[in-house]
Amino acid sequence: MQTVSVNLGARTYPIHIGESLLTDSAQLSALLVPLIQGRQVAVFTNDTVARLYGQTVYDALKDYAVDVFTMADGEAFKNLDTYRAAMDFLMEKRHNRTTCLIALGGGVVGDLTGFVAATFQRGVDFVQLPTTLLAQVDSSVGGKTAVNHPLGKNMIGSFHQPKAVVIDPLVLKSLPAREYAAGLAEVVKYGVIADHNFLVRLEAQTQALNRRDSTLLGEVIKRSCEIKAEIVAKDEVETGVRALLNFGHTFGHALENLSGYGVWLHGEAVSVGMIMAARFSEELKLLENGQAERLQKCLDAVNLPTALDSPLSVDEMLGSMGMDKKAADGQLRFVVTSGFGQAEVIDSFSDQSLKRVLTEFFQG
Repeated sequence: MQTVSVNLGARTYPIHIGESLLTDSAQLSALLVPLIQGRQVAVFTNDTVARLYGQTVYDALKDYAVDVFTMADGEAFKNLDTYRAAMDFLMEKRHNRTTCLIALGGGVVGDLTGFVAATFQRGVDFVQLPTTLLAQVDSSVGGKTAVNHPLGKNMIGSFHQPKAVVIDPLVLKSLPAREYAAGLAEVVKYGVIADHNFLVRLEAQTQALNRRDSTLLGEVIKRSCEIKAEIVAKDEVETGVRALLNFGHTFGHALENLSGYGVWLHGEAVSVGMIMAARFSEELKLLENGQAERLQKCLDAVNLPTALDSPLSVDEMLGSMGMDKKAADGQLRFVVTSGFGQAEVIDSFSDQSLKRVLTEFFQG
């Protein structure tokens, strides 16, 4: 087992990465028990994940009163209706401020559980047990919790750090191919914004990534978590450098919103969004021509979408991006790159340049 620390002073917590942590109840218990204050625990999960790994978690918590909240699977259910059902559940089961919530699942489960933990009785502890690649390398780390609003993704939320994140790379063997590929989008993103050598390594090992080589995956997950932990430690609530983690997301969130939550997986939308962000970087003469094509080849090689199935309206896209929480005082902000391995946030650009990129992209 390897451990990466998210250094946030009193809120510092570990990310434990090790094989069989979600199939060995004794190992898992040793990690969870020291984190739990009281005698109550609520496990948040969905039916699919519960069938695979639920019993290990329940066995690890055999000395506690465990209640299980089972939510529907998919981004379409990360909403206020599910949030209210979760709150009703905790109150009906008479949980109190010493309870600990366990998020067992992918990003949707983790985001919803975290937001419930942030707001139930003004904040209770929670632990992330991410079971998808995207959740392991991105959404479980950093304390962003939220639910979606019909007008915008993750518009209702809070920063609330977990007590720990426990990652078992072997669970990725059971992950559907589409879900697995979606997680690789966030992995590639880390290379683009922070570590060019990491990106070069990913480009060279796409076949090993596609066959889910366990040794490589452990290393890739660890490096991804290290990059995110370093950025979060510098800027916990996204007033500065943490915004760089949103490379491709302003475009991607708009695609998710316009298509209807659940049509695109988050990582798929981010993949397309990163191509759009790279093309925008080229349009602004920040990025050398041809680098967007290089990024596209890498994403294509790991079975991610890099184009739209059908064109969207430029005006609709601009309207949806304007609702994004990364917009400031009505001004769109974008994360761009002036060379892979580095990124910056811009809010000054020509509207014509943005419209030109969108029009060309939508026309194929």
